[in-house]
Amino acid sequence: MTVVRKLGIGVAVLVGLLVGAAGVLYALFDEAAIKRQLVEQVAAKTGRQLTIGGELGLSVWPDVAVRVGQVGLSEADGRSEFLNLASARIAVAVMPLLSKRLEAKRIEIDGLTVNLVKHKDGSLNIDDLTRGKPAPDAAPEAAPGQPGEPLEIDVAGLELRNVRVNWRDEASGKTSEISDLDLATGALSGNTGSKRFSVEKLKLATQGSVGADHFVLALETPGVVLTAGEAKGETLTFMATLESAGKKVVAKIALQDLAGSLDALTIRNLVFGLDGKVGEAEFKADLSSPVSVNGKDKIIRLDRLAGSLAVSSPALPVKQVKLPMDGRLTADIGRQRADIVLKTHLDDSQMDLKLLVERFSPLALDFTIGIDQLNVDRYLPPKKAGPGGGEKANVSAKAETGGAEAKIDLSALKGLDLKGAIKIGRLQAHKLKLSGLDVQIEAAGGRLQVAPLRASLYGGSLDGALAVNAASNQFSLRQNLRGVDISPLLKDLADKDFLEGHGNVSLDVTTRGDTVSALKRGLAGKAALDLRDGAIKGINVAKLLRSTKNLLGGKQAVSGTADTAEKTEFSGMTASFNIDGGVARNNDLSLKSPVVRLAGGGEIDIGHDRIDYLAKVSVDDSMTGPGSELAQLKGISVPLRLRGPYSQIAYTLELDKLLVEVAKSQLKEKATEALGKELQKLFGK
Repeated sequence: MTVVRKLGIGVAVLVGLLVGAAGVLYALFDEAAIKRQLVEQVAAKTGRQLTIGGELGLSVWPDVAVRVGQVGLSEADGRSEFLNLASARIAVAVMPLLSKRLEAKRIEIDGLTVNLVKHKDGSLNIDDLTRGKPAPDAAPEAAPGQPGEPLEIDVAGLELRNVRVNWRDEASGKTSEISDLDLATGALSGNTGSKRFSVEKLKLATQGSVGADHFVLALETPGVVLTAGEAKGETLTFMATLESAGKKVVAKIALQDLAGSLDALTIRNLVFGLDGKVGEAEFKADLSSPVSVNGKDKIIRLDRLAGSLAVSSPALPVKQVKLPMDGRLTADIGRQRADIVLKTHLDDSQMDLKLLVERFSPLALDFTIGIDQLNVDRYLPPKKAGPGGGEKANVSAKAETGGAEAKIDLSALKGLDLKGAIKIGRLQAHKLKLSGLDVQIEAAGGRLQVAPLRASLYGGSLDGALAVNAASNQFSLRQNLRGVDISPLLKDLADKDFLEGHGNVSLDVTTRGDTVSALKRGLAGKAALDLRDGAIKGINVAKLLRSTKNLLGGKQAVSGTADTAEKTEFSGMTASFNIDGGVARNNDLSLKSPVVRLAGGGEIDIGHDRIDYLAKVSVDDSMTGPGSELAQLKGISVPLRLRGPYSQIAYTLELDKLLVEVAKSQLKEKATEALGKELQKLFGK
């Protein structure tokens, strides 16, 4: 018998055996019984209802495969649907079966829909499935800290089509959706025991939504092999697009050339790109660095992080801002810590950032920022409100929001856990100029604490603190300014020019509200000032006193509005204020000048930008001697009323009160003269 004939007989016998085996398989395959057993076992183990509405089929060529269609799985309550599957096919290779080895050849799943729910108590609708119920004769679970049975995967190909995952959070009411998920791979294998993982020709594409945001994701690689002793792979790319009304962000990550092993993995270059547009503003980021991964200690290093960040907007005075980046990053996954160091510069400003992530979840940060000089105004859009601020600014803000004033949103503080320091050599922000700024910041539990807050400014110094409580929208501010030049400070800080002088100002206030207007109306606390060698602009009190001769002559009362060309100089001025409900009340004003003395009291309504103040002006004794044009005012306090909005303060000499003061003075002089004559008679002089 020839070899060819023997081989032919062998092949015939093998084919016969395969045909016979296929016949036996078909004969023993009872679709109805298998369906019934599957439904009963799922109900017994999970309490859920399994439905198989489609065909449950078996094929033996070109591979042994099981097909199933229209499968549904209920929620634990049995009333709503948890999972729905249009069709699935699982194929195993024929030849390995002859050597008693099962090898999946291909897994195909089409039209899978999964509904995931997070209940109000924090539990998930899959908790009962993940816990499962151990069989009476099952082996005990591995003790904590001891390895369990290795998981082994060996699939020649995996294909998922039209997969949909729905997520609903009952506590927040938020929903998310992953739709049209398609995943295809070549050979896919892994073994948790030997720590070997590999995938060929992986390609994933999906899209979905998170609230009003729509996203598209794509992942692709020709192949990756990771083992305890070897790691190799070509470029792996990941791209994500997030889009909603007026916003679009595209991110891309590429891992180029993997090498080494799981314990010491290197990536020749990691490239990160980000392009986005929000309204008319556009931003772009490009970063790259080689990567090293210590798999044993779970440490990732990016030692040469380089790139740039650019922001452009027609609203920016400079139109575009670009920051070059140079730094490093170390992440310790096991200890949940990361260390980031970045250096950059903005025009002529040099900046250093050190960031320590003390905990990944919930996120906790510790940072230090150092800047030699920075002019923030160069990069801020110009203010739309004109001079005078106050009411005009409020009107402008309301107009932009359709009549409602913009709300102050402090929600970002509620999840913040950080502490750090900011040091800036020279700073200009909103025209305010500072030097030697030293700020310590701490935020946790929805509270922000800025203390101390120190700087040099306008010839003096600032030392204080700021606190914010996001839960109640409460603010508190404590500031002590010493030796400052008050005029340029007021011009830059509030665009006001009504006071000159050098001295001290203290402020200790609290307020609460969700708009700027509400914060102004809610102010409460104390304030005080002590100034020397200055002037009050807008009114010349000495000149006004000379006009009182017209009043004493029975002529028309003197009144007018503030005139910036006029001013009342003083050698010293002190005052203290009690603030409540946005109104600052004062009754101890004291002003001294070579000509006049001024005392008074009244109210400054901060919440409505108005003033109502009564000042009592008297002439210095040295100015009321014989022959002086102010001799008639000797011993008289002239009442001066200031009233109106900040932008147009009006003043009036109150005639009735002035005449009463004059009458009292004249009566006092006559009584003194009469008393002198009687004393002369009594003593014979």
